[in-house]
Amino acid sequence: MHVDHRRWAHVGGEKIATFADVSLPVPLDQPFTYALPESMRHRAQAGSRVLVPFGTRKLTGVILKLHDTPPEMKAREAIRLLDEEAVLSPGMISLARWISNYYCCPLGEVLRTMTPLTGEVRRKRVYSLTDAGRDSARQLTISDNSDDPQVALLRMLEARPMAESSLAAKIKDASRVLRLLEKKGFVMLDEELQDKDPLRAPAARLRAGFLGRAETEKLKKPERELIAFLELHPGTHNLAKLEDMVPNAGTVARGLARRKLILLEVESPKMLTFAPRGSHQLNPNQQVAFEAIRDSLHRGVFEPFLLQGVTGSGKTEVYLSAIEAALAVGRSALLLVPEIALTPAVAGQFFHRFGDSVAILHSAFSDTERADQWRRIRRGEAKVVVGTRSGIFAPVQNLGLILVDEEHDQSYKQEENPRYNGRDVAVVRAKADNATIVLGSATPSLETRQNAEKGKYQRLLLPDRVAGRPMPQVEIVDMRQEYLETKKYNVFSRRIMQALTDRLALKEQAMLLMNRRGFASFVACRSCGERVNCVNCAVTLTYHRRDKRLLCHYCNYAEKVPTVCPLCQSEHIQFLGTGAEKVEDELHQAFPAAQIARMDRDTVASKRQFETLLYGFREGAYDILVGTQMIAKGHDIPKVTFVGIVNGDIGLGMPDFRAAERTFQLLTQAAGRAGRGDLAGKVLIQTINPDHYAIQLAATQDYEAFYEKEIQFRKAMRYPPFAALANLMIRHQKQEEALRLSSELAHFLGNSAADLKILGPAEAAVARVKNEFRYQLLLKAADRRRLNEKLQGARNFAFEKQWPATALIIDVDPLSLL
Repeated sequence: MHVDHRRWAHVGGEKIATFADVSLPVPLDQPFTYALPESMRHRAQAGSRVLVPFGTRKLTGVILKLHDTPPEMKAREAIRLLDEEAVLSPGMISLARWISNYYCCPLGEVLRTMTPLTGEVRRKRVYSLTDAGRDSARQLTISDNSDDPQVALLRMLEARPMAESSLAAKIKDASRVLRLLEKKGFVMLDEELQDKDPLRAPAARLRAGFLGRAETEKLKKPERELIAFLELHPGTHNLAKLEDMVPNAGTVARGLARRKLILLEVESPKMLTFAPRGSHQLNPNQQVAFEAIRDSLHRGVFEPFLLQGVTGSGKTEVYLSAIEAALAVGRSALLLVPEIALTPAVAGQFFHRFGDSVAILHSAFSDTERADQWRRIRRGEAKVVVGTRSGIFAPVQNLGLILVDEEHDQSYKQEENPRYNGRDVAVVRAKADNATIVLGSATPSLETRQNAEKGKYQRLLLPDRVAGRPMPQVEIVDMRQEYLETKKYNVFSRRIMQALTDRLALKEQAMLLMNRRGFASFVACRSCGERVNCVNCAVTLTYHRRDKRLLCHYCNYAEKVPTVCPLCQSEHIQFLGTGAEKVEDELHQAFPAAQIARMDRDTVASKRQFETLLYGFREGAYDILVGTQMIAKGHDIPKVTFVGIVNGDIGLGMPDFRAAERTFQLLTQAAGRAGRGDLAGKVLIQTINPDHYAIQLAATQDYEAFYEKEIQFRKAMRYPPFAALANLMIRHQKQEEALRLSSELAHFLGNSAADLKILGPAEAAVARVKNEFRYQLLLKAADRRRLNEKLQGARNFAFEKQWPATALIIDVDPLSLL
């Protein structure tokens, strides 16, 4: 079905649509036809969002097509048009269709992902009685069962529909009672949508200003005082700060603004930014890369580039120059960065260079703030957009340049529907928009590097660090030899301890990478060997000492630390393994005078905390920063001269064909944090696998040698980039059902053929997650179209057999097989 932007039925000779085909975020991958009420017919258009009834629910969908052909069954009427103009262009809907087909996911879920505008409306869950529920409530009025929460709730709803929050305030455990009544068919859930009042935003996000002289005689004293203050102080003022100067300013300002007596507007979201380093002249290698991109922009056609440069080679400066070139030819630019790499330093560089024409799409912003930025971009006010994975769906006008920084990063792959890869979608969007696309990395993915070798991408090289700075000196510490010499299993080798001592004496900074959260990896009984496992997942619980609990990193289940073994009641409980929390603790003991910070998901639960901690480290508030892979992503801290990798083997033994590639990338990127300023850097990698090629080549930072070795392994085993890959995960709360479903699907898919290999079904590496048993089928195909046919067939099979909606997960081009 094509995207139709006509509006049309006959009214005085004008053709006006009476029906709309709407895509909804439901597992059924088909449009649904709704009748348009008179009030919508002149305003509705394809690409607009519309609120429609779906079963007993109300859902927000996107109009795909307007027409006057009635469906075979009577069409239900649309409830409300949410947009007066299309929020998705024909090009974006075409992109959504490509994603839906390529990644085998419902179109409605893709379209929902593309429009982050939920912050503009307020959803209210309201319960009301069904006819059966009303009959039951009437009968109960003659009996005295008021102590029964079900009876009490039915009587309350008999008077009027009520919000779930209101019922929860009056009836204990209202959510559980409502679910029981819903199963009996006595109550139904409805959702009321209301436009959010921008004036109800927090005072810190509102700015007040003088609107003009008003008649103040009838105003109350606080209102007169606020108007007088605004008149004497031109410009707009943050409402939260006004409350310190004018009593009750928040309430007073909102009241005046509703009467149009003062200006009150929502402030554009701001993120913490660092002052950028001074820009420098492009060196010869940067200049060559920039000129190739600039010439492509002038040609105005789709051209993909791989910008491969060592860590610290100045890729960001090339990005900034390329964006300037795009703006000079009247085109807009979009930069994608990994989630954790959208730092204050990056934001500061772009605001410094491009000012108010920059829009940041950032996970730290609220839904409302993201919607504000999205609207700014849609109106064409922001010509430069910086965002994370979902930023590829930003409605950038006249897009001419897409830049994907750290294109190898796993965070570009979404782990829930739609399971798209932001990097690959960026290439497809650039092609559709006749835009130039640049994929940048010091350690490109093998797929991208192979595309460059085959001539699909033009490779641009930055082989040296800027300003003639040397690459850090990297050495491997064999922890097997360390144990033989010290007779102790220490977290740190003697060489790392000496290096830290030297850096602290010189007042330089250091970073330590430990890519594992928690204090101890698991808890075991020394008497019987029993381990404490998660009740929901087939994994052991991790000990978090600061929180005094054991935690599952898959489902977040937590329990108290046992004092005795749950199996044999022995008191000999042992904490085994090392995580980032234990590394921090050992550092505090070894260097009590040092300022030490830890950065992982336990210490920086929000993006604001992450930015604040990173800002403090950059400003010298901390001497040593310990962390997981969060600290290895693109950070440019000039005073860091030493990086220690506590355990370089983590991830190397994973049952995943990408294990060596990920290890090489992580170690190389972490090493690249050292020596980015005027002082030389040093890196030590602790490992018990010093002869493994991923570790050896990370130490020499020789990407080309790693690529040549790894690509031969992939070719021999027919793994990407030499085959198209898909992972089919079958899930069910009952193990026998999960096994039956996976066997049925395997039988349907048939045997392997010359052009398609089917592996499995087999139990997943983590056999149970969140109380669901998991089995996998892995499909490898020489031809992508053949793979897609099989996957679409698997989807249809599951639908025809009426599998539960969440039973089958299809992951195309998976980055993880766990």
